[in-house]
Amino acid sequence: GWGGFALHAARHYGCHVTTTTLSREQFQLAQQRVINEGLENNVTLLLQDYRDLEGQYDKLVSIEMIEAVGHQYLDTYFRQCSHLLKPHGQMLLQAITIRDQDYSGALRNVDFIKRYIFPGGFIPSVSAMSASVSAASDMKIAHLEDIGPHYARTLCDWRERFLERTEEVENLGYPPDFIRMWEYYLSYCEGGFLANRLGTVQMLLCKPDSSIPTFSRELERIGDPLQNHSFSIQSA
Repeated sequence: GWGGFALHAARHYGCHVTTTTLSREQFQLAQQRVINEGLENNVTLLLQDYRDLEGQYDKLVSIEMIEAVGHQYLDTYFRQCSHLLKPHGQMLLQAITIRDQDYSGALRNVDFIKRYIFPGGFIPSVSAMSASVSAASDMKIAHLEDIGPHYARTLCDWRERFLERTEEVENLGYPPDFIRMWEYYLSYCEGGFLANRLGTVQMLLCKPDSSIPTFSRELERIGDPLQNHSFSIQSA
């Protein structure tokens, strides 16, 4: 992505991070941020498709990248993620999700988001991801948390801050139609989270030789679990 997570992991936890994106603009900005932070020895940037990545990593983090994979490639995605992890490795996945009951219908229909905001976008369900993990990898879901309510609040804050600065948006050359559409988009998504039609899950996946963390103990040792691990990060 834009390099934020990679910089945080390297700066605060001493990780060596390998991060990849398909966007040249993201790559260039992330590269400049790494240089500005003096973390060139800790962060390796790639402009590469996740399916072409090689090597093995202790940890893998995928932050809202799966929504661009496509439902027909879920098995490919989890198979490759599992392939990139060492036998003791773990993967943390963050994904926007849709209710299991609405998943099949959403695959067949084009809504406002797919038509105007993210053409070709794909929102997975927890059950679809779980089935794919079982079918295409040797990983196990060790922990799952839905932080959707926090996303509703975040979207509300984004909308309020955006509307406070519409004059700046207009000065950039964007028309009133863009401002109305963006306001509607943020409201639309906030409503989806408040109505529990959408969620945001953080899913911990573990390889067969991985020791499942005891979360209460790890919280007392903040930072230690991340020390000196290598990461492959894929984020939208």
